[in-house]
Order: sequence, then C-alpha cells, then structure tokens
Amino acid sequence: MDDRRIAPAAERNKQPILDVLGPRLPRAGLVLEVAAGTGQHAAFLSRHLPGLDWQPTDPEPDNLASIQAHAGDGSDRLRPARALDVTARPWAVPLDGLAAVVAINLIHIAPWDAARALVAEAGARLSPGGLLYLYGPFKRGGVHSAPSNAAFDDSLAARDPRWGVRDLDDVAALAAAAGFASPELVAMPANNLSVLLRREDRSVGSPV
Repeated sequence: MDDRRIAPAAERNKQPILDVLGPRLPRAGLVLEVAAGTGQHAAFLSRHLPGLDWQPTDPEPDNLASIQAHAGDGSDRLRPARALDVTARPWAVPLDGLAAVVAINLIHIAPWDAARALVAEAGARLSPGGLLYLYGPFKRGGVHSAPSNAAFDDSLAARDPRWGVRDLDDVAALAAAAGFASPELVAMPANNLSVLLRREDRSVGSPV
C-alpha cells in the first residue's frame, strides 16, 4: 500500500517556494520543517537544496506516513519524518546546527497558540542570522489582500473558530519579541506571501 498523498496546492507552490528559499538559505546546515503535511515540499526542496539536511515533522500519523512515502523523491539528506506538535514545548527533536525553520500553510490552519509557540521556539533555537520562513495568506493592517482570502478566512472560522488568516502586524510583533528582524516579504501566487524572518541578537527575550 502506498501511503503517498498529493495536495494540488503543494504541487503548484513548491517551485515558487524554492525560488524564494534557494538564494536565502545557507549551503549547509539543518532545516526543520514543521507541519510538513503530505511531504511533497520536503521531498522537492531537499532534492533541489542538496547541501542541507532536511528534517520534516508533523503531529499526524497519516501525514508522517505520507512524508515517508515521498522520501524516495528527495535528497539522501532528507531525514526520516518525526512526530512534532508545535505547541508541545520544548520541541523534542534533534536540532544541532539548525539553520532554518520552515512552516508552510501552518499558522492559519491552527490556533494562535501554534504561531506563538513556533516563533518562540524558533527564536530560542536559531543562531543569529538563522531564518524562520512562513508561507500562506496574511492580512495587513486588518485588511485581506483579496476577496478570495476573506472567503477563505470565513471558511476556516467555520471549520474551527480558533483558526483564521493571521494579520502580518501580529506575526511581526511576535517575531520582534523573539529576537527577529523586521520581515522580508515576497508576494507569491494565489494571494499568498513568503514571510522571511532573520534571527538577531539571542539576548532579546522571547514571547511566552
């Protein structure tokens, strides 16, 4: 039985995400992908960024099985998938040499506590210059970037009132408190954004 699953959105956005990450990641080090979902991004990105060790994680057993099923399409430095609940702090995964944390389509399909934990843990574990990468739809100043994002936000709230498209100002405030610089923003297809946050001085406090 093949546990591999395919998300059409991941097939569409994996190349644009690579185009953003490729020139911004170091040539060596460990990348931690949280909420890796089907595993399509982990396989594709690790294959095209072969100097990096790529650690995919997810809290769901079905996703972990799918990530492993896709592993044969990735780099030989794609590590076996590990279970990780972002909100269960401190994170219990090996993170020596952590260069980046990648979260694709996570913080809007999760309670706000997931965003808080993600930023706090990344801020505590990344060295200065390390990258926290977020991908997805965002509001800016409380305003959606497109009617389709507003409709998507309504659909998320209908599924779970704790979910929703996050405001970039709120995310940037969390990141600043955790020692990250102001975000670099890259417009992406389908009214999404790449939000790139660089770790600054580790002496800066992190949110709780």
